[in-house]
Amino acid sequence: MAEIFTVSIADIVKELQLELVYAPKDSTEIMVSDNDCNRPGLQLMGFYEYFNAERIQICGNMEFAYLASVDEETRYKKIETLFATHIPMFVVARGHELYPEMIELAKKYEIPIGRTKESTTAFIAALISYLNVQLAPRITRHGVLIEIYGEGVLIVGESGVGKSETAIELVKRGHRLVADDAVEIRRVSSKSLVGSSPDNIRHFLEIRGIGIINVRRLFGMGAVKVTEKIDMVVELEPWDSQKVYDRMGVDNEFTTILGVKVPSLTIPIKPGRNLAVILEVAAMNNRQKKMGYNAAQELLDNLGLQFDKKDKVKNWDLM
Repeated sequence: MAEIFTVSIADIVKELQLELVYAPKDSTEIMVSDNDCNRPGLQLMGFYEYFNAERIQICGNMEFAYLASVDEETRYKKIETLFATHIPMFVVARGHELYPEMIELAKKYEIPIGRTKESTTAFIAALISYLNVQLAPRITRHGVLIEIYGEGVLIVGESGVGKSETAIELVKRGHRLVADDAVEIRRVSSKSLVGSSPDNIRHFLEIRGIGIINVRRLFGMGAVKVTEKIDMVVELEPWDSQKVYDRMGVDNEFTTILGVKVPSLTIPIKPGRNLAVILEVAAMNNRQKKMGYNAAQELLDNLGLQFDKKDKVKNWDLM
């Protein structure tokens, strides 16, 4: 069974700069688990089929115009029917003044009420974007996540293979560290993965022989980043003379994480290889491929050769 993640009303209020008009208890204890929201226009008119009471409800000009068109007794009943479903939160957009019965019924059914001056559409877009990240399915993997020329590169491999040392060299070359050792990966859409570091180890990095360092304090704020989209996975492994490594780069290799396919590479390590430079080139080459250019394919075309592309997929979801 998939794990269900939640976010508190307090975090939503803080992130979206809401005015918390009423809360029945400590807002840090009131949780939201659905990453969608709803404008209850149809519900105020009495249609509740397919209504999801776990979603935050947002009322704007249209809903308030309808409530203003009915008498006070009818309005009371409409609002009570909505609040009786025990929605997690009721938000008023465009800074509308609340009807007295809204506060009365919120206290009766213990419904938090927030208010924003933003337009309904703009607020809904910001809310869904925030909830998609906070409630996204996630896994934690051992590795290093670093931004290289705007590309999020997840470096994985056995412990001691040199991931952190490569990361510190990249930071020295002007790139930004996101996470070391433990990378929390979230699927924020059907095609996107975002990586971050657990709060308690954020910006720390371990180098064998030196110990723990704080990258932000040593190299400054420009050397770190809180989150980054994962554009590529690079696996470092000790050089195996018996293994045949890809020298052309025509075949496409992917790693499936939380159902999302991410381009991946396997880079063998041996003394003398400059891994920082290799990863910089890998990041730039990955960007070129996303833009539709493949150097290996162009070379084969120039030589008049044909090569059948193959997709090699490693599924992390089964590991």
